[in-house]
Amino acid sequence: MYVKSERQSNFFNVCSSCKGRCCINARPPLTLRRKQIIEAYLQEQKIPIKNPFVQASYIFPKEDKTGGYCVFYDKNTGKCQVHPIKPETCVAGPITFDINVKTKKIEWYLKTEKICLLAGELYKNKDALRKHLESAKKEILKLVRELDSGTLKTILKIEEPETFKIDEDNVENAVLKKLTSNL
Repeated sequence: MYVKSERQSNFFNVCSSCKGRCCINARPPLTLRRKQIIEAYLQEQKIPIKNPFVQASYIFPKEDKTGGYCVFYDKNTGKCQVHPIKPETCVAGPITFDINVKTKKIEWYLKTEKICLLAGELYKNKDALRKHLESAKKEILKLVRELDSGTLKTILKIEEPETFKIDEDNVENAVLKKLTSNL
């Protein structure tokens, strides 16, 4: 049985007004564990989405044929159908990351308001940004720890335009090893 937990503040008052821009061509990376959690949730909640994932260079949710929306985005409500258990990068949004192997730092970026209305709201409210960044770091660090080496290397090649650096931390040695090892 799914147990509800608080992984993210409810930003629907901001997020639903933008019509799910972050849910278009998003392709959030999924660990096998997150994929299983989502599959179980869909079954338990009786959400009729069949074969919702793509296995390309990494696993991510399928997109609909009209508009490239994530298969979990409900166009009628403007909400994610798997919100309580959605992918780590979705919880972290509009915070994103990169890993600089040379400096041994994980770098934290905020998308611009042009890309995400929530980013603009967070930027205006430093306390909210600090709290959300703390939550985003936990989610993303959990993700990078669980991803295999090849998937992590692949997603780090994805460009994140319209972002700016807001923080950095030392990256764990185990994560660095994944990035410097040969497959």
